[in-house]
Amino acid sequence: MANGIVNIGLRLTATAKENPDAPGVIVHPGSGNPADAQRISFRDLDLDSNAIASGLRARGIRPGMRLVLLVPQGIDFISLVFALFKVGAVGVLVDPGMGMKRMIACLEEVKADGFVAIPIGQAVRTVLRRRFKTAIHNVTVGRRWFWGGATLKELREARKKTGSNAAADFEPANTQAEDPAAIIFTSGATGIPKGVHYRHGNFDQQVEQIRDRYGIEPGGIDVAAFPLFSLFNAGMGTTTVLPDMDPTRPAKVDPTRFVAAVNDFSAGQSFASPAVWNAVGRYCERESVRMPTLHRVLSAGAPVPPHVLQRVKAAIAEDGDVHTPYGATEALPVASISATEVLGETADKSATGAGTCVGKKFSGIDWKIIRTTDDPIGDIGDVQPVADGEIGELIVRGPVVTREYITRVEANAFSKIADSDAVWHRMGDLGYFDEQQRFWFCGRKAHRVTTADRVMYPVPCEAIFNTHERVFRTAVVGVGSPGNQEPVAIVEIWPEQQAKSPDDARALVKQLQQLAQEHSLTKPIKKVLLHRSLPVDVRHNSKINRELLREWAAKKGERDEG
Repeated sequence: MANGIVNIGLRLTATAKENPDAPGVIVHPGSGNPADAQRISFRDLDLDSNAIASGLRARGIRPGMRLVLLVPQGIDFISLVFALFKVGAVGVLVDPGMGMKRMIACLEEVKADGFVAIPIGQAVRTVLRRRFKTAIHNVTVGRRWFWGGATLKELREARKKTGSNAAADFEPANTQAEDPAAIIFTSGATGIPKGVHYRHGNFDQQVEQIRDRYGIEPGGIDVAAFPLFSLFNAGMGTTTVLPDMDPTRPAKVDPTRFVAAVNDFSAGQSFASPAVWNAVGRYCERESVRMPTLHRVLSAGAPVPPHVLQRVKAAIAEDGDVHTPYGATEALPVASISATEVLGETADKSATGAGTCVGKKFSGIDWKIIRTTDDPIGDIGDVQPVADGEIGELIVRGPVVTREYITRVEANAFSKIADSDAVWHRMGDLGYFDEQQRFWFCGRKAHRVTTADRVMYPVPCEAIFNTHERVFRTAVVGVGSPGNQEPVAIVEIWPEQQAKSPDDARALVKQLQQLAQEHSLTKPIKKVLLHRSLPVDVRHNSKINRELLREWAAKKGERDEG
């Protein structure tokens, strides 16, 4: 961008200049008539975000101020995020699905300057105003009640009385690549959610890396089931179709409505979590439904099982493919692999305990595998390398890699490694590189099981159990103190394969115990427990919450012994 200015909001402005009349966002009506869909062009989306940004500036919002955004996915959400970028404010994004108690604790730590929220969000802030003393710049998206502050409608109309065109005349903040752009909270899958500090340069490079790796060109149409990707789309000139679903509950998607969103608008691309694609793929297979215009499917948030890749690939264009970008809230994207590569090369190895191959790195990423440790590492010179093919801890650096947490800052010592000109992020993931320099994921560092005589990595072990025809997914956890843990396999059965009786359940457990004894990786596992539905993360409904299962298995063991 010109004169060293890097403001991710200007990506939308550039798109609006290049293709002003193309639809920027389409809100699919679900089971209704597609002609009735709410839509806004790139030009109007850009002007709308300008008008909101102008209203925010007139209300005293200055670069660097932190504004919590509690607004559901939709046109208002996208306009507001770009308005915050343009005015130079720092948007604070948090998953409502993490639960009210956790969400309030996270937002309290941010010490925000204000809330941009729907009425219920403002009501909660008002009731808990002692916990949000610094939040004095507040905007209600919808009807304002007794709490004061501006409304979104008032922001949009802020300068009409003066006769000036706030939308056309607005000058975005002259932010630089290093300036703060957002605070995005981790899902909390391995602990308390942490606020990740995103800069304008991080977002700008994310757009570049994703666009170039997947060959995304302006003019495409994407059905986006994850709010963040709708923002990337606007920066790449891609129309976003918002399907009729709750993005905070992806596993609850109605596949008929999701498929309708793809087919009604002949979408060529779609981004959704593995939970969405599992439901959609099973529906398409069961009902012999296809999405023939869909050439590029993206899925992230957790490893995507081969059976999901196979079903989805069969339902899309014959020359289409499914891509699974790998990364984390702190560093995204890091690597990627296609369904074609998984099904043709790596799935068979995964089924025998090789781990999950997540592919080759993006061009802007540097990565290393180092000796696993739970201790802080202050400098890159202090890392201990591992031999080729040996399992260790993955660390990454690059322009998409964030440098620090803005809350729970004590985690920085355990997650960041200083270098002369950059910061390495410790992914918290364990695995190894193969001869093609692809990373094979073997599980989270926090989830490794340490028995009296070995270290067991959950993902390779779980794959052995998952080969059983009745098993949907498995979690291997360690019960007891590290260094003397008992490995336990907790198994979820396919809904249509649930045990029909206690005798059937006992027989299934014996089969799984025997299966474990047939493989060296799983031979130490003597205890197998059946679980009706494994708990998963709130963001993607796909990552298994092994912390909860470890506690569940420990309590179940205590009850059985009692």
